Amino acid sequence: MNLEQGQELHGFTVLTAEPLPEIDGDAYTLSHPVSGAKLLYLRNDDRNKAFSIAFCTPPADDTGVFHILEHSVLCGSEKFPVKEPFVNLLKTSMQTFLNAMTFGDKTLYPVASTNDQDLMNLADVYMDAVLHPDIYRKRQVFEQEGWHLEVADAEEGQAETGRQLTYNGVVYNEMKGALSDSTSVLYDQLQASLFPDTPYAFESGGTPEAIPTLTYEHYLEEHERHYRLDNSYIVLYGNLDLDRMLAFLDERYLTPVAAEQAKRREQRAAEGLADLAPRTLPVQGPVRALGVRREMATAPENACMGLGWVIGHVRERTRIVATDILLDAIAGSNEAPLKRALLDSGIAGDVQSYLADSVQQPFAVLQVRDLGEDAAKRLRPAVDAELERLAAGGLDHALVEASISRAEFVMRERDFGMADGVALAMTSLCGWLYDDDLATAYLRYEDDFAYLRRALDEGYFEDLIREVFLDSAHMAEVEVVPVEKQDDPGQRRLTELAAGFADDDFQRIEDEVVLLRRMQETPDAPEDVAKLPQLTVADIGPAPVEPAYGLAEGTPVPCIRHHLPTRGLVFAYRYFDMSCLDFEDLPYAAVLGIVLGKLGTDAHSAAEIDTLTNGKLGNCSFFCEVYEDEHDPDAVTPTFVASASALAENVEWLAELPSEILARTDFADTGKIRDALQQRRIGMEQSFANAGHAAAMARLTSYFLPAGVVRQQLGGVDFHRFLVQLLDNFDDRADELAKRLNEVAHKLFDASNLLVSIAGSDECVMRFWQCAGITAGTGKAPAALEIPKPKVRNEAFIVPTDVCYASTGFDRRSLGAPYTGVWQIAARVLSYDYLWNEVRVKGGAYGAGFQAARSGTVRFYSYRDPHLDETLERFNGTPAWLASFDPAPEEMDGYMVSTVAGFDAPLKERMQIRRQDGDFLSGRTPEARAQTRAEMIEATPEKLRELASVIEGALGKEAVCVFGNKAILKGAKADLNVIDLLNG
Repeated sequence: MNLEQGQELHGFTVLTAEPLPEIDGDAYTLSHPVSGAKLLYLRNDDRNKAFSIAFCTPPADDTGVFHILEHSVLCGSEKFPVKEPFVNLLKTSMQTFLNAMTFGDKTLYPVASTNDQDLMNLADVYMDAVLHPDIYRKRQVFEQEGWHLEVADAEEGQAETGRQLTYNGVVYNEMKGALSDSTSVLYDQLQASLFPDTPYAFESGGTPEAIPTLTYEHYLEEHERHYRLDNSYIVLYGNLDLDRMLAFLDERYLTPVAAEQAKRREQRAAEGLADLAPRTLPVQGPVRALGVRREMATAPENACMGLGWVIGHVRERTRIVATDILLDAIAGSNEAPLKRALLDSGIAGDVQSYLADSVQQPFAVLQVRDLGEDAAKRLRPAVDAELERLAAGGLDHALVEASISRAEFVMRERDFGMADGVALAMTSLCGWLYDDDLATAYLRYEDDFAYLRRALDEGYFEDLIREVFLDSAHMAEVEVVPVEKQDDPGQRRLTELAAGFADDDFQRIEDEVVLLRRMQETPDAPEDVAKLPQLTVADIGPAPVEPAYGLAEGTPVPCIRHHLPTRGLVFAYRYFDMSCLDFEDLPYAAVLGIVLGKLGTDAHSAAEIDTLTNGKLGNCSFFCEVYEDEHDPDAVTPTFVASASALAENVEWLAELPSEILARTDFADTGKIRDALQQRRIGMEQSFANAGHAAAMARLTSYFLPAGVVRQQLGGVDFHRFLVQLLDNFDDRADELAKRLNEVAHKLFDASNLLVSIAGSDECVMRFWQCAGITAGTGKAPAALEIPKPKVRNEAFIVPTDVCYASTGFDRRSLGAPYTGVWQIAARVLSYDYLWNEVRVKGGAYGAGFQAARSGTVRFYSYRDPHLDETLERFNGTPAWLASFDPAPEEMDGYMVSTVAGFDAPLKERMQIRRQDGDFLSGRTPEARAQTRAEMIEATPEKLRELASVIEGALGKEAVCVFGNKAILKGAKADLNVIDLLNG
């Protein structure tokens, strides 16, 4: 449907209509005069359509009220009065994206689907949720999602009454985990220091100290104040029925709700109360906040520092894009001049830079970790000295040109890791939230890139260095200083509160918790569930057409040829079978994946390799993967992957540059190797604390799967231990390391071990083979890999966090259970019903789930969890729950629809190629994939209940792995081997 400026339809007026080539379509901005709502429609042919609504929500304190509201409004509404409509949608819709997000100044509610009716259903539930939430009728929603008190038995000597108080709540526990990360604390302090007189001075997610000071009354007031239609921003995207969607929005919500909200304002005025107008976002005047120290109770190795420079206002779009490109050029890799100068100086072992652009005054950040001696004194002078050198003529324009090319590739590929319509909605708000004329400003980039190429040789970037960095009147310098565990204000408040409690007070708290549990445990009334819009199995269409792929003919080595549109891009993967290596070689192969591309070759220096990679390739990365046979657990294929992509005009570089890096890298520069390994160690340790569920699940599989044992050597706890020992003795082992890397590379990177995968036009594929220099191998090397037998270890790893991450499970194949598509239905049922209610809603964890892999593993996990023993007990309750699972036909239909939709979800080119490569390397055929889909559609409750005994058998193996807080792990009753991972 084409719109014209000035056109009026369904209560909307078209304000602007313009082509937007960056999305292969057009952009329209519309207003809804009756309600004041603003709407942006991004029209193109994408079948993965999206809807979102956002509100400007600047915080006034650290209570996290908007974060709690983000969770709460999705817990039932006037039209859909069920406890968790959000979860119902996850269980029953064809959504390809469904979530909500709290930013520093806005809250966004986006959904996406490939089905027109499903998108309408999702939009209906979300609109009613944000405008008519049950929070006004159910105080328990606030207590569940935000915070509440609970009574617990006090440990000996803790309380005279023998009872103590604790806090619980989903957001409260989430933020305990989030703010255990020192870099998150650093960012918060940088932002607060740069914008002390604005809402950005506060943590919008909430701090554990402040969340329990939020009252229910203020929480409701903030919803009424900010969830107003004249404070809303709606984005529609894709090939949707616009006429139907606009009519729906106007008739169901915008016009009637505008009348409701106007009536409420009139009532307030009649009562002599001021209008609850949305809070505004003032512009912060220049400040220079230097030498700011933020103490944090964390391990010494989590010390970090940061510098922040305000670039300008969002209206200065080109300047902001240019700063982002400049940051990449001077600090985006180990060979970028500013980062290299800081690494060589010993100030820090890891340096990262990024642009914070989802704020009214975007700012540049330079963050350093693994601090050297006197880093706090040396950092800013060292940064200024290098920036001065660059501004005075030392900036290599080839670096900037390469960064522009890289940015162009990323924007052309449009692989955002989520539905395009969701990513574009977020991007549009980077300008639109602050200026109605900037709705599409941050979606455009072609003109900016063209201008910056022209300005490159006119001194533009040298001037930018001076204006943004060297001569900045608006900057901050922050150091996060680790200290011993500090007095916890929250715990002190609880102790003081409990000391003044009489028995009646404790009983009151327990009674309130009983009411909360009653709400959580009472099933939704069938008539209320029936009000939710839902598709049926009959709405499931045929499977999407699978792009053709298979082994090509006439290539020097085996090659998987993918036939799918790539929009002028070419993707090439090289898979080297690592079965030729010894088990002891595996960590060195992982090291190769870390250092290749960061060192020089016999033809180019490390800096030249870095510039060529950025300028000629879209990406170039090296890593290890493990492929498994779904029937035989001993059939394991560890693989070294060289991944690269490029624009069609650079296909020769795509063929030649990765070949040069693989075959001709010089490992003599052990200093650069040390830098790269130290950065990987830091990244792993941060991941253990922030995403410990992934580490726990990976470690768990090493207890019973040979593939899991191999993965630990390549990237898990075992590799971390290898890395720590190597770095602790690096000077003594450097020469031996260089020699070993040469030996492993020579053994591994041989054409006899190689499988190539490629996608692109026929012409590009032909040019690739002409330039790749790959010849047939002399014969596959004999397999040398002998994998040690897995052993259940039941470890609990102490990491610096305030929460824990638990995992348990086993290999279903050892129990004689085959894989079918029904397992995927079971995973959705357990994750979004039993585990959601038991571990998240009742237990207060931020997340929990169940996974069933085709390769054998069935496993549970919890995420940012305040409990351990209770969670393991709830995991163990799964078989009994599933054995009695008896869903209504509509509920079963919903699980099948949502599972198949997830299976059929559209993939970007890169992910499509990688999925097909994974199937090929694991021995899975397209026919097997089709069979799995058919099994999902044919699933029945009886087939689901039959899996309960398998899960019971897996849990009976009592294999458990946990990462988490020391006090939680030490205090647990579970029989676990507690290990201090970072200080052991």
